[in-house]
Amino acid sequence: MATSNLSDARDESGHLIRELHGITLAQILEYLVAHYGWPGLDERIHINCFAVNPSIKSSLVFLRRTPWARTKVEELYIKTRSQEVLSKKTK
Repeated sequence: MATSNLSDARDESGHLIRELHGITLAQILEYLVAHYGWPGLDERIHINCFAVNPSIKSSLVFLRRTPWARTKVEELYIKTRSQEVLSKKTK
């Protein structure tokens, strides 16, 4: 799958996924936890809040205070969600 295709992926409303239009950090985190689980998130992004007693609440506090970590989480969401949308279109 080409990177340009991922960056052009659109959600069900027609918004570019990479723009995170109307998506909150809590929604992003909940999606990623549902998709990968806490252990899977920790494998992809090594952050203690995903490894030690993980919870949505504690992770949100950390991510809101730590821009580099939030960026990594948003990038993983964009990549994962784009792949999901594009794979549905090819089926």
